[in-house]
Amino acid sequence: MPAVTVPDLTVLPRVPAPAASAVRRPVRSLSTAPGGLEGEGFPVKRAFAGVDLRDLDPFIHMDEMGEVEYAPGEPKGTPWHPHRGFETVTYIIDGIFDHQDSFGGGGTITNGDTQWMTAGSGILHIEAPPEHLVVSGGLFHGFQLWVNLPRVDKLKAPAYQDLRSSEVGLATSADGGALLRVIAGEVGGVRGPGSTHTPMAMVHATVTPGGVLELPWRRDFNALVYVMGGDGLVGPDQTPIGTGQLAVLGTGDALSLSSARTQQQRFSEGMDVLILGGLPIREPVAWAGPFVMNTKAEVMRAFEDYQAGRLGQPVPHGHVGGGSS
Repeated sequence: MPAVTVPDLTVLPRVPAPAASAVRRPVRSLSTAPGGLEGEGFPVKRAFAGVDLRDLDPFIHMDEMGEVEYAPGEPKGTPWHPHRGFETVTYIIDGIFDHQDSFGGGGTITNGDTQWMTAGSGILHIEAPPEHLVVSGGLFHGFQLWVNLPRVDKLKAPAYQDLRSSEVGLATSADGGALLRVIAGEVGGVRGPGSTHTPMAMVHATVTPGGVLELPWRRDFNALVYVMGGDGLVGPDQTPIGTGQLAVLGTGDALSLSSARTQQQRFSEGMDVLILGGLPIREPVAWAGPFVMNTKAEVMRAFEDYQAGRLGQPVPHGHVGGGSS
């Protein structure tokens, strides 16, 4: 897995274990992500399918893209499409994605990089594998997370953050059995590079077979654990969880999970999980297609603005800016 790895975890700072008196968050629900197709036909798992938006708040939607081994000529992306009212966070674990927007911004993200796009008032963008990857084929695996924006920020000017793998905050668990990659927010004193409008945390953790991960977690945040690969247990009641499953956790000061001692061969390095939490916005959500607003009228206005060309126009291929719009 090319997403940031460290050969010797002992050189990293350790996140202290939560106090014994800390309340470990229980599992409120466990769901399995159904498969689907996105964009021009690449496979995804709909990680939040069937989960109440009130439990996800401030998050809206998340797709696990792949993991898929493309043959030559098979890699696919998305056509030009609009967004308004939220942020897209695209985290690439394996593979390469180019992105472009209607204001001339864009760039390339690859193993361990994250592209954080604030759609705000509205933008058109496109995400696609580079031509050389289309020709050669190869492994592709990543995530796209949608983070809602509060009403006051929904019409902010669009912006990009290109977060390189070298910027990710790295740490290990108290027992040294888990590698933590903090992409956004602060967990146990380790801070990620992502700048967020909505207070939140995003962590990619690899828990070695038999390892235990206990993290302090802000009580006012929600908490979600999604398993991208491997088997383990989550919560104080040791609820079994496996590949493609999402645990929604209840209230508390800490979260806990562990990796099974025996894993399938392809998960021999341990269980890989994405851990998310954020401060709920608690505002009405009106969501239709690529627009996430507060009212149906605002969504209809977004469609009208898109159809009228007020969210911009596609930029000819190759006209890519320096990473911000």
